Amino acid sequence: MTLKTTLIDVEALAALVPDDVLIVDCRFDLMAPGSGQRDVGKGERDYREGHIPGAVYASLDADLSDLSRKAEGLGRHPLPLEQAFSEVLSRWGWREGTQIVCYDAASGSLAAARLWWLLRLAGIRSVAVLDGGYPAWVNAGKTVEAGDVHRAARPVSLHFDAGQYIVDHASLRNDPKRVLLDARAVPRYRGEVEPIDPVGGHVPGALNRPFSENLREDGRFKPADVLRREFEAALGSHAAPDVVHMCGSGVTACHNLLAMEHAGLSGSRLYAPSWSGWVSDAGRPVAKGAEPG
Repeated sequence: MTLKTTLIDVEALAALVPDDVLIVDCRFDLMAPGSGQRDVGKGERDYREGHIPGAVYASLDADLSDLSRKAEGLGRHPLPLEQAFSEVLSRWGWREGTQIVCYDAASGSLAAARLWWLLRLAGIRSVAVLDGGYPAWVNAGKTVEAGDVHRAARPVSLHFDAGQYIVDHASLRNDPKRVLLDARAVPRYRGEVEPIDPVGGHVPGALNRPFSENLREDGRFKPADVLRREFEAALGSHAAPDVVHMCGSGVTACHNLLAMEHAGLSGSRLYAPSWSGWVSDAGRPVAKGAEPG
């Protein structure tokens, strides 16, 4: 079996032998997440009503983030610690070499892209996002099942390669080569509206590439060659390893990371605290409007 490392389509997923794949449902509603680490939000309720057969559930808040660390200035969705994420993979019964496929709803595969990136951070490359998400599976007439899925736990011990994949507050300000790419919608980037964070605007010098521009009207990603041309046009003379992605809390930025990798533009990194982490320090500068040029 040829392992998928960015995207996988419905037919390719349906053809996989169940024992050879770990499927993870990442559906999550940012406006109805549940109020605590293990409270059930809309995404988990939707999962229990119907999901791809064999899929386990991943909560953005409880499994793919550590909300207890928000007070450290790490943004609204701080990254989980290595041990905690290892325990999540253990609970899912992951074993090395297994193809992982993650998916969510039609809102752009945002939480699924976050899981994809976290797994790469942990050195796991055999992970792909289902192109078009759960709606693509359902619209293709594929089987679904209800209830919870429990897999036999296995011992897992992961380590994050932070230096290769993550940029923190200090290195963001001290790297003259980097170019920031902000995945938020244009009005939020420009500071015209800000529905979540206390301050609107963007990091001075950051460019804007809304993650929605990676998608076709049906919710699937644009072809790799199209994405490559669009990102190269947006980045100008900057090479992929110079790019640092950000968004509101480090989730939608992973969508741009995934799109670039799918387009063959490898080596970009994530400013994980993103805008919510940047504005946690009132002394950091804020820009509004469009960047010149």
